Amino acid sequence: MRIDFTASAAPRAGAIVALVADGKTLSQTAQRLDRDSSGAVKRAINASKFKGGKDQTLAIVAPRGVRCSRILLVGIGKPDGYDALAAFGAGSTIYAALAGTADTAALVSVDAFPGMKVEPAEAAAQIAYGAQLRSYRFDKYRTKEKPEDKPTLAALTVAVRNDRAARAAYAPLGRVAEAIFFTRDLVSEPANIINPKTLADQARTLTKLGVKVEVLDRPKIEKLKMGALLGVAQGSENEPRVVAMRWDGARRAKDKRPVAFVGKGVTFDTGGISIKPAASMEDMKWDMAGAGAVIGLMRALAARKAKVNAVGVVGLVENMPSATAQRPGDVVRTMSGQTVEVINTDAEGRLVLGDAVWYCQKQFKPHTVVDLATLTGAIIVALGHEQAGVFANEDALADKLIAAGKASGENLWRMPLGEAYDKDINSDIADMKNVGSGRGAGSTAGAQFIKRFIQDGVKWAHLDIAGVAWATKDRPGVPKGASGFGIRLLDRYVADNCEIKV
Repeated sequence: MRIDFTASAAPRAGAIVALVADGKTLSQTAQRLDRDSSGAVKRAINASKFKGGKDQTLAIVAPRGVRCSRILLVGIGKPDGYDALAAFGAGSTIYAALAGTADTAALVSVDAFPGMKVEPAEAAAQIAYGAQLRSYRFDKYRTKEKPEDKPTLAALTVAVRNDRAARAAYAPLGRVAEAIFFTRDLVSEPANIINPKTLADQARTLTKLGVKVEVLDRPKIEKLKMGALLGVAQGSENEPRVVAMRWDGARRAKDKRPVAFVGKGVTFDTGGISIKPAASMEDMKWDMAGAGAVIGLMRALAARKAKVNAVGVVGLVENMPSATAQRPGDVVRTMSGQTVEVINTDAEGRLVLGDAVWYCQKQFKPHTVVDLATLTGAIIVALGHEQAGVFANEDALADKLIAAGKASGENLWRMPLGEAYDKDINSDIADMKNVGSGRGAGSTAGAQFIKRFIQDGVKWAHLDIAGVAWATKDRPGVPKGASGFGIRLLDRYVADNCEIKV
């Protein structure tokens, strides 16, 4: 969808959107539209349940006296609660309300209300951002869709007095939106299209933006002795890959060490010999969503020229049952030298991440490592599909990530680590096993496993995104399907905590 900004609130065609605050308080634009339509706005409000509550909408079709096809009133709730995230949600609501109409263009007029927590220009940028992200649609394989079933809205213009400031505020957000769309496409693709090789090929495209990309094939992975990652991959005809991406946006920084992001990239997860039930196994095409988010994040940082040194590493495998597949009871030696007894081949993501995070630390010497993975069903039992779980070895890092989540709308809830949990993954015949002894605390067992591969002095956080990588219903900025969760969150974390100031 095309996004533009203007200082004029007079639409030439299509729909016009006006904001209304709680208590039926009309914005300046809504008041003008009411006068021009001989009171149609107030009559429509009085004839409905619309009161201007947050994300309420009311459409007035073909109003007299106004040069537009429809007026859409959008509630913002109480002005003193209207911040950037609320504006983002309003943009998503606006797109959802207009996408199924016959309108191809719309103009959103952003007026100030006393007490608003966000400047109108910033609100305008966030409205555009929310609408853009909500407009995502993965329809490349639909060949017989009727035109009337397709969304028609193709252009959104946001009117605000300081349109130049709004345009400047939106510019980096638009680049992040492109990266999120890129990741959503990767996660949405079926496993016969996206496999370790083709996903690595997609990561290579980041070189156009100045990202240094290195792809390790099986011989290189074997030379590095990544036995845990190779063990997961050995049942598939699709060869594994490890991809390292580097963005050097802060060459003049005193501390040249990068912040690192590591992603689980299981392009399809059958569970291996510990095979999953058939029901919903098709969903396991998105078990590479952690890797997809890391690739998208690196694209976003490069596209907006972030002033940070950042590294992204993804371990890419396919977990299949076959005559060559890893068996329960096998023992593998990781790149770190630690050995793992594989109790359950469906707990494969932590095996991939163990080698990937060790390689990342040895190769790039980061000060901080954040890994993302659709790691456990247990995190869905704990948190549902509302928040991702965060585990960390430092309180300050956890706090910064949680704050970035609140600011971006990609929320995190801190989960526990501890010595008792760690002892639960001790093995009788190896250094550790890849699952705990029972059904309890499954997400923590996975996090404790990864923690054993974090070197002394490195700050680390693990994000278990299994419940949020795929949206089962429409959410603000996220239509049903691949969410791209983690990109907005970590882009905000980098912007607030890692970029050098100039």
